[in-house]
Amino acid sequence: MSAKFKIIYLKSFIMRYLSSIAFVIVLLLVLLPSCQQMSGMFNKKKKQAEYAAVLKARQDSIRVADSLKQAQAALLALEQARQDSIRFAEEARTASKYHMIVGSFYTPEYARNWAEIFRQRNYNVQVLKMRGSTFELVSAEAFSSLRSAYNRLQYYQENVMPDAWIYIDE
Repeated sequence: MSAKFKIIYLKSFIMRYLSSIAFVIVLLLVLLPSCQQMSGMFNKKKKQAEYAAVLKARQDSIRVADSLKQAQAALLALEQARQDSIRFAEEARTASKYHMIVGSFYTPEYARNWAEIFRQRNYNVQVLKMRGSTFELVSAEAFSSLRSAYNRLQYYQENVMPDAWIYIDE
């Protein structure tokens, strides 16, 4: 081979090789995303993780708020039940204003002990404060009318307690 032929062959080989390299470089530039797009792709995962964390925090705060609302509703229901029970007891006390008294005590502890004795005998016992006095009264039964209280008084004096008497709670 002649030297001239070798130079031409080498030149054509380099040109072919350079054109392939140029083609690959152009192809890479066209197909691969830019640096900004590449950083956006990596930041997208980071942004998704941050969004998931924010979403989880919101869900947790909603769950806590719901729990607080449920607790508040339960407390409100308990308070309402307590108020209803107080009102019911007050209505029952005022509805039954005539009481069959089986004991009167200056010491509250004695009144509670005496009331327990009658409770064990299956009486519907109440301990009342006597109006205008420091005495506590043990009521074995309450009545809504004076007539029914007087009708029962004789039974109490003969069978339960000879000193039984009627107290009118106004």
